Amino acid sequence: MNKKMDKAPKPEEQIDAIIDLSLVEDLGHGDVTSEILIPPELEGKATIFAREAGILAGAEIAGKVFRRVDSSLAFTVLSKDGTAVKDGDKIAEVSGKVISILKTERTALNFLQRLSGIASLTAKYAAETHGLETYIADTRKTTPGLRRLEKHAVSMGGGTNHRLHLGDGILIKDNHLAALRATGMSLKEIVARAKKNAPKGLKVEAEVTTIDEAKEAAEAGADIIMLDNMSPDEMRQVVKSLKGKVKIEASGGINLSNVRQAALTGVDYISIGALTHSPKSLDISLEFDPDSFKLASP
Repeated sequence: MNKKMDKAPKPEEQIDAIIDLSLVEDLGHGDVTSEILIPPELEGKATIFAREAGILAGAEIAGKVFRRVDSSLAFTVLSKDGTAVKDGDKIAEVSGKVISILKTERTALNFLQRLSGIASLTAKYAAETHGLETYIADTRKTTPGLRRLEKHAVSMGGGTNHRLHLGDGILIKDNHLAALRATGMSLKEIVARAKKNAPKGLKVEAEVTTIDEAKEAAEAGADIIMLDNMSPDEMRQVVKSLKGKVKIEASGGINLSNVRQAALTGVDYISIGALTHSPKSLDISLEFDPDSFKLASP
């Protein structure tokens, strides 16, 4: 591992940093409404509900957000990540100081809604490939700073994670090819160089746009071939020639209306950028139990 990788934050440290940044964004100047209206000794209990059907992701993250603002808050997860929920289902309960819950509500729900939206969209794609040996994969087209959380959401929706970061695998894309071809190298030579210099344990993947390029990359030793914007007929031809010799990934121009058609070609993976760059947030809300309010003893 190189020095830059040594300095990468641990997963928990990264998540804490994301939460802190989000809280500063919303609470950096205080919650003036709650602070001038809500007695600090008022306590209560609130429930987080799903307001539409979908797949849940981010429940534990929401709990971390509440506890980050006030460690005395009690947060109980009622529906775990990966659970299918419907309108009215209870997701979690939080109890303690009402002012702390109000200060945290929006940030916690933002995480929960977005991550559940990603999980729900991923589940729709996964359902389209049911019964086929094709995996739905994400990409690095994530919200800056939220990649680890968004990729967790993809896995909760039944998808698989592609590279977490640039050091997580070797993927020779079109711009790499353009730059190296300008120096006189062929696709075969480029893949061969990548294989020769690859750190131990890292697979080499090459993006191709034609059937001939797919065969050339496989002959050079690529472990995975990414078929960029190929038609289903072209995908089938590549699969027929290379299935079992390399892993085959389809990418580009694939959506919910044609993902099953792509999967039926026999490719091993289908990567979908829309899972993380275009999901609709799941409708989730927080409501207080009116009977739970009480003034704590001084």
